[in-house]
Amino acid sequence: MYSPSEAGGLNNSKSWFTYDELLQATNGFSKQNLLGEGGFGCVYKGVLVDGREVAVKQLKIGGSQGEREFRAEVDIISRVHHRYLVSLVGYCISDHQRLLVYDYLPNDTLHFHLHSKTQGRPVMDWATRIKVAAGAARGLAYLHEDCHPRIIHRDIKSSNILLDDNFDARVADFGLAKLALELDSNTHVSTRVMGTFGYMAPEYAQSGKLTEKSDVYSFGVVLLELITGRKPVDPSQPLGDESLVEWLTEALDNEDLDVLSDPRLEKNYVPGEMFRMIEAAAACVRHSGIKRPRMSQVTNLGTISNTILVRMMMQSDDHVE
Repeated sequence: MYSPSEAGGLNNSKSWFTYDELLQATNGFSKQNLLGEGGFGCVYKGVLVDGREVAVKQLKIGGSQGEREFRAEVDIISRVHHRYLVSLVGYCISDHQRLLVYDYLPNDTLHFHLHSKTQGRPVMDWATRIKVAAGAARGLAYLHEDCHPRIIHRDIKSSNILLDDNFDARVADFGLAKLALELDSNTHVSTRVMGTFGYMAPEYAQSGKLTEKSDVYSFGVVLLELITGRKPVDPSQPLGDESLVEWLTEALDNEDLDVLSDPRLEKNYVPGEMFRMIEAAAACVRHSGIKRPRMSQVTNLGTISNTILVRMMMQSDDHVE
C-alpha cells in the first residue's frame, strides 16, 4: 500500500480513509455535495463521523499520469504545513479509486469571486483583494524559500487559491508540483509542460524550462486578475486585448489607475496600494524570468519597495538566460 513520505507527515492522526467512510461522508458522492469538477476529477463536500467538514477530491486515474499526480500531491502536501496552504486531512486508495481529503474552506475560490456570473453576488472589495494577494504570496514564498527541498507549484491560478471563512487565502492543488532538488538560482529543470493556458511563463510554455520564477509569473497574472477583474485570456475583449498580460503592457502607458482597475470597484481603492500592486504584477510578469522578483520580495504588498521594483522594470529585457 502506498504511503506518503515521512518527511513531514499529515496534519491529522487519521491520515487514511476507507472508501466506504468517504462514501458515507459525501452522501454517496451526491450531486448535492458537488463543489466543483475539472480535468482532474470532482470535489465533494463531506462531513466525517466526528462532525468535521472536509472537501473530498475524487481523482480521475486514467493511466500513469493520473497516478503520478495523486502520489505527487500526497507526497508534497504531506511535507508542508503553513497558514496559507490548504491542509490535507488524509487520503484513500481503494482498487482504482484515488481520493484526497482536505479541510473544507467555505468561501470557494478566488476565481469564483472574480469571475462568476452569479446574480446578486457582492463584489470583492479592495481590502479583501489585498488580503488574498498577500496571503497567497506568503504561501508561495514558503514553498519556494522555506521548504527543503524547495517546491515549485507549477499551476498557480485563481481557481487554485481557496478562501476560508475569514477570506484568508490558501494555495491548493499540488498535483503538478515539483520538488526543486539541488535547484539554485542559476539552474533549472526541464520537464513536460503542464499547467493552465494564460498563466504559464513564456520560457516554460516554450521549452519546459522550470524554475521558481515560473510560479512568480503565474502569481503576477493572479495579481492582474485582482487588479482588473479580467480573466487571463478573454476572447470577448477587442482584438489584440484578449491576453491580460499583453493588454497590461499597453495600458501601463496610460498611467491612469482607473483604466487599469476593476470597474466593479467603482474607484473604491487606496491609490497607493493599487499603484504598488500594479508595480508588483508588472515585475512578476516580466518576459525575462531572471528579472522577476522572488516571492519573498512580493509578500508584503502594503510596504513592498517601489525602488526595487521600478529599478527591475527599467532594466532592459535583452539579458540572455
